Amino acid sequence: MDAEGRPPRVLILAGEASGDHHGARVVEAVRVRRPEVEWVGLGGPELASLGVNTWAGLDRLAVMGFVEVVKHLGFFRGLEKRAVAALDSGGIDLVLAVDYPGFNLRIARRARERGVPVLFYIAPQVWAWKAHRAKQLANDADRIAVILPFEPPIFEREGGNVDFVGHPLMDRAGIGDAPAALRRSLGIPVEAPILALLPGSRAQELDRHLEPFVAAARTLAEKHDGLVPVLAAAPGVDTSRFDGTGLAVTADTRVLLHAARAAIVKSGTSTLEAAVAGVPFVMAYRTSFLTWVLARRLVRVDHVALANLVAGRRVVSEVLQSELTADRLVAEVEPLLVDGARRQEVLAGLDEIRGRLGEPGAAARVAEMALGLLDGSGAG
Repeated sequence: MDAEGRPPRVLILAGEASGDHHGARVVEAVRVRRPEVEWVGLGGPELASLGVNTWAGLDRLAVMGFVEVVKHLGFFRGLEKRAVAALDSGGIDLVLAVDYPGFNLRIARRARERGVPVLFYIAPQVWAWKAHRAKQLANDADRIAVILPFEPPIFEREGGNVDFVGHPLMDRAGIGDAPAALRRSLGIPVEAPILALLPGSRAQELDRHLEPFVAAARTLAEKHDGLVPVLAAAPGVDTSRFDGTGLAVTADTRVLLHAARAAIVKSGTSTLEAAVAGVPFVMAYRTSFLTWVLARRLVRVDHVALANLVAGRRVVSEVLQSELTADRLVAEVEPLLVDGARRQEVLAGLDEIRGRLGEPGAAARVAEMALGLLDGSGAG
């Protein structure tokens, strides 16, 4: 209880499926020590299942791309007003912002102006674009918890209070015989190699990725006897989108990656999931023409795949925009299906990437930061 006799209340802000998941793990870790803490804000089904009073679902929050965001400005302005009203009420003791920088950075600024401490977990990708956000976040957040090993110096240069907490993917428990169980459930023989297809979770991603991914998979299955392509249905995906493909579908992406011989993976955290699973893969991505043109002018990195950024070099192939065709995917994936120099080279690189992602326990470390800020001891 605080000085007013009420439980501490945290405004948690998670606008995408990954933030919902990682935020939920922090809520669970906090509750081990402080079960009385109350939670309110933005999130998805995982946070809602923990009793967090969520204001909006991921179906409206998870908007991507320059053009797409503009179409939803009215909705986001309404959410921002609601968050500011909560801060103005005096009933918020901590803001826990989980990724989702476009919205969360604005609320972090509002919280600082009102003297409410801010813990920002999973920092914006200032190393890619909008470098000014590093200074903004360093000024507005009391603590910054980053999950990529190359990020701390970026925020330290701006005076930020930053810690590398390890990547939350490393917190996951072993999968045991789950790959064998997946094969049985899908009717895939034990000896059959699997090609995992991860086209994405958003409607725009499926619109642009599904056709070339599936076409490449069919060609590869024709060329490699026994190869079984399997589509990953990310949380929230309308699986009816996959009905016409004729391919097996599973919602357990993690187990699929561990069971696969190779994979085609859309850009994003999925590339790190594949690296952790140790499955050689090709990264592919296509966005709208205008978004791509703007990104090429603004983005400042040598690689698109997070796995390559962690490695600091091109470990896995990147197939982007107009290059994303079935023929190109076939050419890039085929060497990964057979034992040879390219497959071994990628496997060695993935092992290096895993070693750079830190030790398990990211959620617990972030929970300790949150508790320190709630009791006034964690801002130093």
